[in-house]
Amino acid sequence: MNWEIVLLIAAVVVFLVELLGILAAGHAIMHVRTSQGAVAWGISLVTFPWLALPLYAVFGRGKFKGYVSLRQVRDDKIRHVIEQSKMGATGKSLIVDNPAKSEVTLTRLAELPITRFNKSRLLINGPETFRAIFEGIEAAREYVLVEFFIVKDDSLGRKLKSRLIQKAKEGVRVYFLYDEIGSHKLSEAYIREMREAGVITSAFHTTRGKTNKFQLNFRNHRKIVVIDGKTAFVGGHNVGDEYAKGHPRLGPWRDTHMAVEGPVVQAIQFCFFQDWYWATSGVPDLSWDLMPAKDGTEKTLMIASGPADDLDTCALMFTEAINSARERIWIASPYFVPDSQILGALKLAALRGVDVRILLPEKPDHRIVYLASFSYYQNTLPLGIQLYRYTAGFMHQKVFLVDAVCAAVGTANLDNRSFRLNFELTLLNYDPGFIRSVEEMLSADFARSRKVTMADYSRRNPIFRFAVRAARLLSPIL
Repeated sequence: MNWEIVLLIAAVVVFLVELLGILAAGHAIMHVRTSQGAVAWGISLVTFPWLALPLYAVFGRGKFKGYVSLRQVRDDKIRHVIEQSKMGATGKSLIVDNPAKSEVTLTRLAELPITRFNKSRLLINGPETFRAIFEGIEAAREYVLVEFFIVKDDSLGRKLKSRLIQKAKEGVRVYFLYDEIGSHKLSEAYIREMREAGVITSAFHTTRGKTNKFQLNFRNHRKIVVIDGKTAFVGGHNVGDEYAKGHPRLGPWRDTHMAVEGPVVQAIQFCFFQDWYWATSGVPDLSWDLMPAKDGTEKTLMIASGPADDLDTCALMFTEAINSARERIWIASPYFVPDSQILGALKLAALRGVDVRILLPEKPDHRIVYLASFSYYQNTLPLGIQLYRYTAGFMHQKVFLVDAVCAAVGTANLDNRSFRLNFELTLLNYDPGFIRSVEEMLSADFARSRKVTMADYSRRNPIFRFAVRAARLLSPIL
């Protein structure tokens, strides 16, 4: 009799799990943001519900719930900032009122205007980047905003901490925001020491809210430092010794940041404001006065993107940049896992005769993503798309160059995670001088790289090629 009860309970449990799998598959079909992802989840949930259900609970969602409720807060604040920006202290309009056709789409995507009278400086590699950031922090008089995906309690991390603590002791308002998943190794002692010294500190709280409790799929991948609302730093560097000194296995760390002054800093500052408000429900005391940079002549646009957006902002930014290219589109990214939309745009650009180059690392820091990139060789190389593998260390920069029209530096990779799952930030600069500096930088990087051929894939053993195809199946969450 007892065995009959056990079997009955087991049958009920199996039925319920199968039912939940079917219901979850229906949810995936209705809500997953890409058709590939919906198909993959739907089949897995129906076929292997015992394994797929917990994975779907953690990785399945494509929308970040709750953050979207900040839209009204953002709209009110941005409306105020835009009204201020229309007439700067010098009496000059700071907004580009009649953007070129190639710029209109991106301004609508960003929901922000292109601003004028900015001044930018390209920061190549860790020593130059953190020297500039630390000098900026030391010069702060009112406040410092710091936001990073990864912060480590190592030599570089402690240098940052000591400077933030010193500024807090001087009476400067210091706000420190970190992604708790990216910074999962950051010690409690590190945070506690800053808080006790007066640094206002918070994790991003990716899992905040009932509907986000089990979600580990979203990341705040932004890297932002703002000084007094006048200077900002944005780019690919996180806070860890490898970014400044190189990695023991991967070698020298090749990365790019940029420093910017002028009205675009207010847009970057608001990006931090929005993240801080989500994390703490608090409103930091910041200055919203827009001022042109001294000797600033550059037009700059900031595009913030993330899983709370109504559109796939980051993916559309890349698509528009590729589609608008007439002579060249050069992209540097440590990860190459494009979706069908991006891949199609790259193919069409190559067919138009555009010089399409994609710079990737030779050595992997994430094995599965590295393997998945090989699966795109057959889709790209025969069409004339040129892939390069950087051989002088690990290449981590996120940069693209469109003709002689635009150069972009930011945090977004050429993969689905950046397209749809991460909070990212990209600065697009339309200044000829800045564009030339990015061109020179990337040309030097290509010179330190080897050009990929189909033999790099075809000569590999069958086990490697099978691993490549298997890795590509995971592309919706890579």
